[in-house]
Amino acid sequence: MAEDVRAEMVSTVFEVVAKTGDDVVVGDTLVILESMKMEIPVFAEIAGTVTSLDVKVGDVIQQGDLIAVIS
Repeated sequence: MAEDVRAEMVSTVFEVVAKTGDDVVVGDTLVILESMKMEIPVFAEIAGTVTSLDVKVGDVIQQGDLIAVIS
């Protein structure tokens, strides 16, 4: 079963921690977003493999935009 990881708010991608193909467990940091001068980590909510990473540093993303897919 795959899970989409989506942005919860408008923000800028500050750092990409995970890579496509990485195995992750619940709580691993995937990316760090920046909004209103605050760094906001985005965590894996399921264990699996990052099969898609759809953002890069500097991207401005909107609420609901796809960040990654974990399978």
